[in-house]
Amino acid sequence: MVSRPMTPAGERLLATASELFYARGIHAVGVDLIAELAGTTKKTLYDRFGSKDNLVALYLRRRFERWQAFVEERLAACPPGRDQVLAAFDALAEWLAANTCGCAFVNANAEIGRSDHPGVAVIRAEKQWMRERYERLARDAGLPAALGTGLHLLHEGAIVTLTAGGQEDAVATAKAAARELITAAG
Repeated sequence: MVSRPMTPAGERLLATASELFYARGIHAVGVDLIAELAGTTKKTLYDRFGSKDNLVALYLRRRFERWQAFVEERLAACPPGRDQVLAAFDALAEWLAANTCGCAFVNANAEIGRSDHPGVAVIRAEKQWMRERYERLARDAGLPAALGTGLHLLHEGAIVTLTAGGQEDAVATAKAAARELITAAG
């Protein structure tokens, strides 16, 4: 995708595109607007990224990296165990408070998910990572790893219920359900 170090113009383009893609949607944002708001040219965008699809994939990859770091930082503040499992829901609530358009990966999947777009692999990797992270949290708490799969479903459902359903307490409700599942599991 992008094999050489990012230039300042490339970073501006990526930052601008990232804000626009998340706030407005991938298909609603054209390369002309991205270049204009980044203070560059469309030629610079294509020279740097090759295509809008590659720029989208890089936006998703960077967002995935930020999300992973955010989650891991929050989880590291809590010792392994049942409280750490529940801390993942606290991290989700904190993230969503600052990211009010919902899950960038779910949003992107709605637009590009049924194609050979290079961003699809990033979307799937994020969902797999989050599921596996919940499975690891469950194992580390002495619970069945399969419980982690169910916790991941609660996590994903909370995002959709909050953003698409407007249920303000969705993450808190998911956390309460997770607590009940953890208690029932052992």
